Amino acid sequence: MSKEKVFILALETSCDETSASVVVDGREILSNVISSQVPVHRKFGGVVPEIASRKHIENVIPVVDKALSIAGVTLQEVTAVGVTYGPGLVGALLVGIAAAKALAFAVQKPLIGVNHLEGHIFANFLAYRELEPPFLALVVSGGHTSLVHVKEYNQFQLLGQTRDDAAGEAFDKVARVMGLPYPGGPQIDKLALLGNPTAIHFPRALSTPGSHEFSFSGLKSAVLNHLNHAAQHKEEANHADVAASFQAAVVEVLVAKTLEAAQECCVDKIVVSGGVAANSCLQSTLSQQAVNAGYSVYFPPPVLCTDNAAMIASRAYYKYLSGFTADLHLNAVPGLKLQ
Repeated sequence: MSKEKVFILALETSCDETSASVVVDGREILSNVISSQVPVHRKFGGVVPEIASRKHIENVIPVVDKALSIAGVTLQEVTAVGVTYGPGLVGALLVGIAAAKALAFAVQKPLIGVNHLEGHIFANFLAYRELEPPFLALVVSGGHTSLVHVKEYNQFQLLGQTRDDAAGEAFDKVARVMGLPYPGGPQIDKLALLGNPTAIHFPRALSTPGSHEFSFSGLKSAVLNHLNHAAQHKEEANHADVAASFQAAVVEVLVAKTLEAAQECCVDKIVVSGGVAANSCLQSTLSQQAVNAGYSVYFPPPVLCTDNAAMIASRAYYKYLSGFTADLHLNAVPGLKLQ
């Protein structure tokens, strides 16, 4: 007797991407529609929460309709509806939650609330069918930088996180000061290829062995001070060298702490997720050092690094299997922590 397939329709609206996806059995993507607001927010140099919420309202139902159409699945055929309920921008989250509640209620299907950070980790299950817990996860994005020991599909231990700016946030802020367009991370990555990563020594905060915490605010300030000092002395800063040296400082800390945590957790697999996981320097440096140390390393493809509903659907699937469903009182939790 064949196992009945589980179709999860999921919504993701935690920041500035409106996304809907249909995923089968937590691993197979049938559709993953993403409506990006980058062109809208670029002129402001970052995401404007009120504008993001309004755009989500405009986009959410058309995106859901498109996701169902591409998947060839009707709303009635969906097994459950998953949605991000935190962390994120409260107005943006509420749009996705309201839509998910309405859809689940309309067809009387279970509603599943998903932690955005857990969703990022589960993006790797979509890219690597063979991947299973336990493993160490580095979640590194515009809003989060965390090390998580994933013991089972529903068991997580947060080892450490940033005390101030997330790595991706630091990338965006440095890029903005350098006059690079939003989002700044890919721009820094591209510019750094033309520079010397050892040209300028920028600080590596909390680099003492044994600490799983991160801090990038001081590094960001050091870069700004370097650029301001050059401007005050009417010197022309080499932006390529600045980008390369800044990126090298971020990557060095991320890699060192990740490898140390992996050893402490006695795992042999490391997964990386979040927007900064697409950074070429992080990928090459961590891959080389991890393999040399005997670890297997997993990076999702770029489309699954940034915010998307497929990763939310994958996480929702494993919660559904364990009976972790929500009721229609589900609310947004902007500062949601890992469970």
